[in-house]
Amino acid sequence: MPGLDYFSTPENGVSISTAPVQLNHEDSTPSPMETSAPGVYYNPRLDPKNYLEGPLSPNPATRLRQMLARPGIVVAPGICDGISARCALEAGFDCLYQSGAATTASRLGQPDLAIATMNDFVQAAQVVCSINPSVPVIADADTGFGGPINVARTVRQYAAAGVAGLHIEDQVQTKRCGHLMGKQVVSREEFITRIRAAVIARDSIPGGSDFVIIGRTDSAQVLGMEEAITRLKLAADAGADVCFIEGVKTEELLRSTVAALAPKPVLVNVISGGLTPSFTYQDAERMGAKIIIFSLVSCVAMVHAVRAAMQSLKKTGTDFSSAKGMDPKAFFEVMGLNEVVELDAKAGGSAFKEV
Repeated sequence: MPGLDYFSTPENGVSISTAPVQLNHEDSTPSPMETSAPGVYYNPRLDPKNYLEGPLSPNPATRLRQMLARPGIVVAPGICDGISARCALEAGFDCLYQSGAATTASRLGQPDLAIATMNDFVQAAQVVCSINPSVPVIADADTGFGGPINVARTVRQYAAAGVAGLHIEDQVQTKRCGHLMGKQVVSREEFITRIRAAVIARDSIPGGSDFVIIGRTDSAQVLGMEEAITRLKLAADAGADVCFIEGVKTEELLRSTVAALAPKPVLVNVISGGLTPSFTYQDAERMGAKIIIFSLVSCVAMVHAVRAAMQSLKKTGTDFSSAKGMDPKAFFEVMGLNEVVELDAKAGGSAFKEV
């Protein structure tokens, strides 16, 4: 299937600017006033107005675009594995966030310091996306795991795993959690190259993918809010569907960010004790944010619960108190036991007549 002409004029369907971003070469620090972006990516098929009407799609990427186009904030709790995904779905959440920090901790037992690979993230996504394939999962993709070719491969692998959208950031390859100190970011050019590569890869998926590309900048703590806004505007011009500014420290800054980037949707990340205040999702919606993620809600809760259970077991010699009356069957029911039994029975099986 022939690919789209990514460098065509808007009337030919898809347009994307490839003009280089100008830098102040005396100190290699980008200057917001020196940006040259004569062209703006536009794909008429992905115009938000096309997602305003009709029932929610069973396709998770299409459903996410519908949720972004329609009223109401998208609330995505951070999940790190099958158990946390099951618990989030049981609570009634209709979008999930696969946190990079939580995934690194859950799968590797390591901190969020660029230790996990693309394969680690994709394998985790395959698990959580398979539980309810219609529920959109937004997944952290760090820096894209390399140059433009790696970014493109990441997009294709995430989409194949069932992910609805991902975010690509502008940290250096040896990145760290966005709420730790000492971050470093790449140049504007390199960041926008990552976004373009992601957009081109998405648009190359046969059949016309609705996969959502989120541009994330960590530059606010490094180069200031003005530069962060400029980078996100450039990302939006390059085709990012959503803008994500990490570490917004006040309500006023979030409001001004939303206003500066309108009409692009803005994502805000809340981590208890992190750089961003503990906004509720109602707060964030009132400030104009369209997506709010709570990156560490599940894995931090797990640490507290598992620590307490292990300490209790060590002290008392039994897990009776930490189980809180949950027997094996009740646990498996949270993991989807009844659905499995029902499917087996419908298919004419008899293995689970009694469980």
